Amino acid sequence: MASTADFRNGLVLNYNGELHVITEFQHVKPGKGPAFVRTKMRNIKTGRVIDNTFNAGVKVETARVEQRPHQYLFKDDYGYTFMDNDTFEQIVLPEAMLPFADLMKEGQAITILMHAETEQPLTAELPTTVELMVTYTEPGLRGDTATNTLKPAIMETGARVQVPLFIDQDTKIRVDTRTYTYVERVK
Repeated sequence: MASTADFRNGLVLNYNGELHVITEFQHVKPGKGPAFVRTKMRNIKTGRVIDNTFNAGVKVETARVEQRPHQYLFKDDYGYTFMDNDTFEQIVLPEAMLPFADLMKEGQAITILMHAETEQPLTAELPTTVELMVTYTEPGLRGDTATNTLKPAIMETGARVQVPLFIDQDTKIRVDTRTYTYVERVK
């Protein structure tokens, strides 16, 4: 059990019989009346975000979760296979659990959030940036580096990312996994 004073981003709560992770919270102390905590929580199973208000000091039930490092091995008919870096056990996750699957390449490090009591995988996260090779893009013209114009590019994993005009084929770039945007060239 935890109180509203223990709220932080990433805290997993057992709310209405389902697991929710806190994505945003704000302690509010109005001039008149008792204090309260306004939260945005994402349902781990459905991904739906709900707004909820808790009175200050209320006890809530937390779920024990662990972040475990895994390595992406391969994809087959059953889903995506990952190996635990500590125990070398393999786990298969369905494609629905991996919205960023087109940014993963074999050997990619990934963090899987596991429910500690049931050993059930809850969510999977890539690092904030990954390095990928551009396999196809239209050639850039000389002198087109002064504007912020973007063009589509296809990465080695099949992902489509908008890149600046000066990026050519066979260039290694860094991609933000949260927004699918170009960050920088990798030397």
